[in-house]
Amino acid sequence: MRVAINLLTDDPFNPSGAHWFWTRVIPEMAKRLDDDESFHLLVSPKSKPTHQGYGDRVEYITFPWSNEKRNLRTLSEHLFSPVRLPLGRIDVLNTLMAPIVKSAPGLVAHIKTLHAYTTPDAISRGARLYRQFSYPRTVEKADAVILNSDSLVEEAKRYLDIDPAKIRLIPEAVDHDLFNPGDRDEAFKHVADRYGVRKQFVLFVSSLWPYKNCEGLIRAFAAAKAELGDRQLVVVGPGRDTEYVGSLKALADSLGIGNDVLWVGGVPLAETVHFYRAADVFVYPSHNETFGLPILEAMAAACPVVTSNVTAMPETAGGAALLADPADADSIADAIVKACGPENERLRKAGPERAGEFTWAATAEKTLAVYREVHALRSGR
Repeated sequence: MRVAINLLTDDPFNPSGAHWFWTRVIPEMAKRLDDDESFHLLVSPKSKPTHQGYGDRVEYITFPWSNEKRNLRTLSEHLFSPVRLPLGRIDVLNTLMAPIVKSAPGLVAHIKTLHAYTTPDAISRGARLYRQFSYPRTVEKADAVILNSDSLVEEAKRYLDIDPAKIRLIPEAVDHDLFNPGDRDEAFKHVADRYGVRKQFVLFVSSLWPYKNCEGLIRAFAAAKAELGDRQLVVVGPGRDTEYVGSLKALADSLGIGNDVLWVGGVPLAETVHFYRAADVFVYPSHNETFGLPILEAMAAACPVVTSNVTAMPETAGGAALLADPADADSIADAIVKACGPENERLRKAGPERAGEFTWAATAEKTLAVYREVHALRSGR
């Protein structure tokens, strides 16, 4: 069985959550490959260096572009795949969007979000229209569709009219080698020395897209400031929409907390664990998530979590976080105060226990099983 995994939809200069997913799950799957099985990663010259060290049974098929050139990447996926993948004798293609022309006997659609429908303003008009056209065709052509939460399953049924028999629910996981409890004082010293943190703090970690609701958190922090004492709000994550980031900073200033917010910007993934360990509470008040991996990362590091009571976040939190209404700043503020106070120790204990239920080994085994299932279906085995 020769499986092609399409990694072209990630921008190598701005890695997304999907990038971190594949860097964890591919090596775990590679360990479990049989002698007659191999992976063939669809990469570009720029993205190939970010996918190394996966093992002897992992090879590469090079396309001209990945998502640093989105339109050219999309064009090449549709025009190059039907030629190149048959030459590579690919049996199963794992991809987000199916090529217009069938490129391999088996097709697995791996869908992580449906923002084109649920948060359409978060993506450009062109990307939104392309996805709204391609998703229904993809799930129709696919032999199996991998989704990562019950919430996403319900969205897929609602927006895509998907055949339930094709759905394979496979939760994501957390890297326990990286995200685990550590010395809080040591972690605080690290973020103080390297990033300028000076006080106990409330933490936000995410790319600054509007649907992630940093605005709601700023309003909540301002509302809770009197009860939070001399704490600051630390915002970790890249601001790819400079106008939006400017509006967030202006909002903080207008609420009188501008000097209490530290804008760290983007940091390497391995650095986020120090923030989680040092923080009094991690707040993830997103309006829509299909899984919410940062919730598990914070929990694994024994950081109390406040997150939203909508979409997949309660499902991922599993009772080990405080839930709030993301549309209500007072609701978020109340949860922050509780997480910093009476609920703090309970959440610090419950978080690692909950996060421990999610491992990349389990995700890898289930994903590889889907590839084998589809290959057996299409090869008549």
